[in-house]
Amino acid sequence: MKKILIIILLVFAAGCAKKYTKAPDEAVKAPEKPLMEETIEMKEEVIEEVEIPADEMVREEDMASQEMSAEEMARQVFQDILFDYDKYDIRAEARQTLDSVASFLNDEKDLTIAIEGHCDERGTNEYNLALGEKRSKATKNYLVSLGTSPERITVVTYGEEKQLCMDHTEDCWQLNRRAHFVVLK
Repeated sequence: MKKILIIILLVFAAGCAKKYTKAPDEAVKAPEKPLMEETIEMKEEVIEEVEIPADEMVREEDMASQEMSAEEMARQVFQDILFDYDKYDIRAEARQTLDSVASFLNDEKDLTIAIEGHCDERGTNEYNLALGEKRSKATKNYLVSLGTSPERITVVTYGEEKQLCMDHTEDCWQLNRRAHFVVLK
């Protein structure tokens, strides 16, 4: 019985198989132009080279400065300078920052600034207000010595009133002993 069943299945499977016939050679036609050739035959555009005189060329530095707003440049230039404990002398590392500030102010003749003098929390309020004023005046005097008009600079003292850092550590106190710049106009 099993043999008969297997034979019937084989006959049935052979009858269901698809028969593939080959089309005559005439029915299959090759394209007239290969696809690759069409791509190659596209019209080429001619781009002319134009020389720009050197005096009309825009340098990358000029483009970067034009893209940067005056406000962004001011943020980069007007960085706080720091002071030693109980001192108002301009430190050597602050001079480079102040040189940049003076150069910027001398280029931007319509800007006016305020210099805020700040202190750490040690000392009395009166003492720190006086020390903050000395720091802002020393900063102003340095800028004036570099050619900035004194009428464009206002000095303000806050003493210990506006702390940047509230920890009671030397690193924190150092951040609070500063001259801070505010662009007024």
